Amino acid sequence: MKGFNRFAGSLSRSLAILLAACACVFAFAAGPAAAEKTTTEEILDILKQKDHISDSRYEELTQRERVKSEKSSYDVKFGGRIMADWASISADDSFDDDLGGGLDGDGVEFRRARLFASGSFENNVFFKAQYDFGGGDADFKDMYIGMKKIPAIGNIKIGHFKEPFSLEEQTSSKYMTFMERGLPNVFSPSRNTGVMAYDAALGKRMSWAIGAFYDADGFGEGFNDYTDINLTARVTGAPVYTDNGRKAVHLGLSYTRQFRDEDETTLRYRQRPEAHITGVRLADTGSFGFDDADIMSLEAAMVMGPFSVQGEYMQSFVGSDAANDPSFSGYYVYGSYFLTGESRNYKPGSGSFGRVKPNNNFSFHKPGGGAWEVGVRYSNLDLNDEAIEGGELSNLTLGVNWHLNPKVRTMLNYVYADLEDRGGVDDDSANIVQARFQVDF
Repeated sequence: MKGFNRFAGSLSRSLAILLAACACVFAFAAGPAAAEKTTTEEILDILKQKDHISDSRYEELTQRERVKSEKSSYDVKFGGRIMADWASISADDSFDDDLGGGLDGDGVEFRRARLFASGSFENNVFFKAQYDFGGGDADFKDMYIGMKKIPAIGNIKIGHFKEPFSLEEQTSSKYMTFMERGLPNVFSPSRNTGVMAYDAALGKRMSWAIGAFYDADGFGEGFNDYTDINLTARVTGAPVYTDNGRKAVHLGLSYTRQFRDEDETTLRYRQRPEAHITGVRLADTGSFGFDDADIMSLEAAMVMGPFSVQGEYMQSFVGSDAANDPSFSGYYVYGSYFLTGESRNYKPGSGSFGRVKPNNNFSFHKPGGGAWEVGVRYSNLDLNDEAIEGGELSNLTLGVNWHLNPKVRTMLNYVYADLEDRGGVDDDSANIVQARFQVDF
């Protein structure tokens, strides 16, 4: 343990040095950018040198260009998203009782209600401040500053944001095919506070990211006297990308190492049945002490016009004397098809999927029915190993999406969730019907 503590101390000092270095890079990169001449100013200089323009006219046009440049050196925008959900869940009373109640029923919620401000300065420093009011409070989501176009590095981001892990996690909730991410998403570290370097290469056919993060709460805060650090990395490639992405193949690998102290920290994996409206977790390991965890994700996706397939396999190797070093795993695979001919928007530079643009937006006043998409997904999560009996959960999800236009869509999902081999709970299942009404701006 002493050796590990020395390693953790060294890691913390290294993070401090890295943050200081980032600050120096910010200062270095931001300074010269403001002094660089625009293309128009360079042309004016050439015209003046060749006596093709008078001094007074040169000064007038140069001053006008400088004012224009100063106005365009920063850009700020505001936006948000609203996702209003309805769901009905049917389960046997005995199953509901075994799980502590709260599974069987129906209701509504605002799954996400977010507002953000984002922007850039001098075309190299950028920021984002996003709050989510879903659930009744105002938690941080993305809250960061960053620098782009850094020589030999690419881009750096510092703050509270998603760790670089998992294709489905990196794809925004605005663009997911189903209302909720698949069962294995329980292993994704999601948002924490840290620093990350990232970039695209090979003509944006490859992306990479690596970062160090403190395990933080919903406001990006974390403070303790024990090890609580994640080192996370992701690399993706698009060996096929043609026809503006209508034909694409994605491959990716994510990995995170979570450093903890078993005398101070606990781990708990638990998962809903791909329906957020219930707080009941069908699969649940319970809390147990752990010293570290190595989690990896293998990603693959293919787009062939209106048809696409996507899948991931995740596994967590946990170092825990209390639970005899268990290993947990999960996977999902799904297919999607656009009845109206559109295709999913794959972005090779980030290794994720983006906004769908209908061929014809829905309108009452002119022809156009929007984009219609159907999908089916099977996902599995196994939380049974060694001393842990968290259960094995399998889900079958059917979905229909209507994209009225690029900013508005409705979603309808049916989920069949089947639970087996959880300690103290009889094998049983639940049926879920849920819908979402979504707009982002």
